[in-house]
Amino acid sequence: MGILDYFRSSSNWSVEKVREFLKENNPDDYNLVDVRQPKEYEREHIPGAKLIPISELPNRFNELDPNKPTIAY
Repeated sequence: MGILDYFRSSSNWSVEKVREFLKENNPDDYNLVDVRQPKEYEREHIPGAKLIPISELPNRFNELDPNKPTIAY
C-alpha cells in the first residue's frame, strides 16, 4: 500500500465542517492526524489526534487504517 491509500483527494473542509464531522462520528471511525511538530502538539491539539509530524508521515502512514476517513491538520 502507498500513502495515497490513506489520503484520498477531497475538497477542503471548513473548520465548521470538521467540527460537525468529529461531533457526529465515533473517534474509532476515522483517523485524526496532527502533522505539526511535537512541541506544537504538546501545547495544544484536538483530543484523540495522533501525532505524526509531516516529515515522518511517509514512514508511519501504516499506523493509520486505510479503510477509515483521515483528517489531517
